[in-house]
Amino acid sequence: MKQIERVQTGVRIEKRLLKVLKGLAEHLDISVAELLESIALHSFEGRPPFSTATMEKIRQLKVVYDLDLSAEDSHRLSEADGGTGA
Repeated sequence: MKQIERVQTGVRIEKRLLKVLKGLAEHLDISVAELLESIALHSFEGRPPFSTATMEKIRQLKVVYDLDLSAEDSHRLSEADGGTGA
């Protein structure tokens, strides 16, 4: 295993998206931080981060947590208080 240094950070994230990420992390028995690291590292290499079975679990969690956002929405979000999601 490679040795790394992790830092604590505060990140604002859409509420339902976080619920899906927490549910998925629980399903995979990893932390949300580890899940985000994995997603980022796979994305940086243009590789899909999830298997077909995991994608099905994500679909289920999106239904449970009423997450109707998609990749097309990623740069078009604004907060209810008038702030931007960017």
